[in-house]
Amino acid sequence: MLVQISQQPLQKPDWIRVRLPTTEQFSRLKTMLRRASLHTVCEEAACPNIYECFSQGVATFMIMGDVCTRHCLYCHVKSGKPHYFDDNEPRKVAESVRHLGLHYTVITSVTRDDLPDGGATWFARTIQQVKEKSSCIVEVLVPDFQYSPDSLKTVVAASPDVFSHNIETVQRVYPHVRPRGDFKKSLQLLKDIKKINPAMHTKSGFMLGLGEAHEEIVELLHQLRDVGCDFLSVGQYLQPSPKHVKVQKFYTPEEFFQIQKRAYQLGFKHVEAGPLVRSSYRADKLKEKL
Repeated sequence: MLVQISQQPLQKPDWIRVRLPTTEQFSRLKTMLRRASLHTVCEEAACPNIYECFSQGVATFMIMGDVCTRHCLYCHVKSGKPHYFDDNEPRKVAESVRHLGLHYTVITSVTRDDLPDGGATWFARTIQQVKEKSSCIVEVLVPDFQYSPDSLKTVVAASPDVFSHNIETVQRVYPHVRPRGDFKKSLQLLKDIKKINPAMHTKSGFMLGLGEAHEEIVELLHQLRDVGCDFLSVGQYLQPSPKHVKVQKFYTPEEFFQIQKRAYQLGFKHVEAGPLVRSSYRADKLKEKL
């Protein structure tokens, strides 16, 4: 059964508000990204927390360009035929991390189904460069690599501090909003990371407001814990444009708190849950858990 799409968009509640501070750190990071021709998912996905995270010295670099080979109905990133590849990108990311004094960085990418390994080698090179040039903690947020075991092993072997793969939504809704993914295989991907390296910290995230039921949310929490997921982020889906799937419900801060509470009861080591939380929101808070 597919999620039902409402005809009229819901009005955003009062708690969906973003503060827009302008700090020196934020300006420096923006300027350096442009000079180095680097991309961040913070900008490409129109993240509402970009000002806060940039100002705290936390950034999510998006490698291998800004064009995705897939078109998910919730995602703001451009889709099409990628043409971008900069051989110097791993070095540029590492040097930006060092120059900005970042203490926690997330490395993610568009989905590159056009590459034989889905870009796994590029992830590994970037991780290695960052670790060689700084003491920054590195989290990777990876696509599914078309569920290639070899690609997964390549990234795990590069020893990121946190290995993240987003499940995005509950099992019933998943095929509608992410038609070229596979819910069960994504769960297995998270489980396989622990098989390759039992000491690796794993993380996932999902959105609310796509038509899921409360029981399905609880079931998803159990499913993620069953595959050994350590860290979790839960946020409100916000429709990027009229062409994307509509919001079915705006969850209250109290509802997010209750989900966070339930997740901790199930054994997650750290949980970020709230209307404006995104997968890499203030990821630096994980430092004390590592």
